[in-house]
Amino acid sequence: MPLTLTLTEGVVPKGQEGVVFAKLSELMLKWHGLTGNKVMTPQVIGSVNVLPKSATFSGMEETAVAFVEWKVPSFAFTDRKVQLGYFREVTDYIHEMSGGKQPKDRIFINVVHAVDGAWNLNGKAMTNSEIGALVSQG
Repeated sequence: MPLTLTLTEGVVPKGQEGVVFAKLSELMLKWHGLTGNKVMTPQVIGSVNVLPKSATFSGMEETAVAFVEWKVPSFAFTDRKVQLGYFREVTDYIHEMSGGKQPKDRIFINVVHAVDGAWNLNGKAMTNSEIGALVSQG
C-alpha cells in the first residue's frame, strides 16, 4: 500500500520527514485494525518528496503544503469512521510537527483505490478476497 508524502521544504523540520512517513503509516494500520499485522505491515511502502515552495501550489499560488496520498485496494478506507479518524489524526499530527506553522487547510489527504484483482502481493495479482485471506493469517 504505497503512501506518497509530498511536503514543501520547511513544513516539517529537516530530517524528520521519515518520522512523519512512519507515523502516517502506523496510523493507517491502526485505523484499519492492522497494527502489528505481519502480512500487511511489510506491504506499507512509499516515498517522501520534499519540494521547494516554488514547486507547490494551492489556489494556483505558491504555497507551503503537505500532500498525503494512499494507493490501496478498494476495501481500504471505505468505513466513514476510519476516514474521519485517520484524516483528523494525520492533519493534527502534521500541524504539530510543523510547530503549529502549517495551516490545517493546507494539509491535503486523498485515497486512490485499485480495481479489485489489480493489486500485486508476492508477485501475484490478487483479489480483495485473496488479500483478506492473507491478512487474516497475520
